[in-house]
Amino acid sequence: MINYNEALEIIKHEIEKLTLHTEEVDIFESCNRIIAEDVFADVDLPPFDNSAVDGYAVKFSERTKWNIIGEISAGNFSSFNLTEDNAVLITTGSKLPANADTVIPIEDVEVDGNNLQLKPNAFFKKGMNIRTQGNDLKKNEIAVHRFTKIDAKAIAVLASCGKEKVKVFSKLKTGILATGDELIPINEKPEGDKLRVSNIYSLYAAIKEMNHTVINLGFTKDDKEIIAQKIKAALEMNIDLLITTGGVSVGKYDFLKEVFEEQGVKEKFWKVNIKPGKPIYFGVYEKDERRILVFGLPGNPVSSLVTFYVFIKPSIEFLFKQNEIKSITATLQNDLKKKDGKRHFSRGILFEENGEWKVTSEFSQSSGNLVEMSRANCLIEIEEERLNPKKGERVRCILI
Repeated sequence: MINYNEALEIIKHEIEKLTLHTEEVDIFESCNRIIAEDVFADVDLPPFDNSAVDGYAVKFSERTKWNIIGEISAGNFSSFNLTEDNAVLITTGSKLPANADTVIPIEDVEVDGNNLQLKPNAFFKKGMNIRTQGNDLKKNEIAVHRFTKIDAKAIAVLASCGKEKVKVFSKLKTGILATGDELIPINEKPEGDKLRVSNIYSLYAAIKEMNHTVINLGFTKDDKEIIAQKIKAALEMNIDLLITTGGVSVGKYDFLKEVFEEQGVKEKFWKVNIKPGKPIYFGVYEKDERRILVFGLPGNPVSSLVTFYVFIKPSIEFLFKQNEIKSITATLQNDLKKKDGKRHFSRGILFEENGEWKVTSEFSQSSGNLVEMSRANCLIEIEEERLNPKKGERVRCILI
């Protein structure tokens, strides 16, 4: 049985072999997409010298009084050839007139008709409050780098570079299938030993949060023939990842590992020395230049979601050169029980207090407790060799 780091490296090695396709989207539809090309500035940014404040543009000298000869507002440039005697009222972002090299803030002057005077003790030096042409970016310099995740800040730069259409990486396509005789649709009320099929919905949402495409393949009973038909059909689809839940342990009705092999999936590992999620399966299916990564996750709802967060999510982030795992080191607020040599991922609540990150985990770690999983905002990672962490110790917390 391999350890966590070994398993994650195997997945990353295989996922980077996927072919990344690209497409063009409207800039308004590009938010949260990954840009697929370096975007170069087609003009200097800013494209002209402009004022950083509302004030008066002057040609610097030692004088403290000027004649106001006009005004310039943003987008309404008027040509003035300033001498040391003259000043022009100017608004923030407005293009500077010829010879202007300094802008005095409006709050630092007194105005009497067309007469302008610097207030006593006002700060005044040459070049103040001017944004020079190309100060942010020169024409033909890279404005937004390839593999940048597009957010509002990046969109502002793309728009400034005239990118009405943006080249982005196509979303990964993932199929999700749940297995188990106990499963029923969520619109039915569970009776006896039945359970609503929650795994499909949690994994669907987890992938959607990453802004990729999900295909819901539904759920099926623990019938090998039916499962085989479902897996065969899934492997014929145009998908990049196939995620199943349940049926990968060593029970009498755990058929998936055997079915994967029969359908031509090449096993890369089965079982990892972690808790929860030990019976995770990973394999690769290749046919006719198609390549599908196959993940068999545990059926327990918490184990299923935890293994997604610590294996699948960081691997997808790795593929698109994003931060693989966002984590914070925090001070433990209660003792944790850990007596084995597995790597544990315990649910926790991370919070900041007096400038220090702290984490508490004073609730059940049962792999079936979805309610407490929903209340957690992090996974406390406890390494294989570490036993029974105590209150006050520092631990790594993976944000979820």
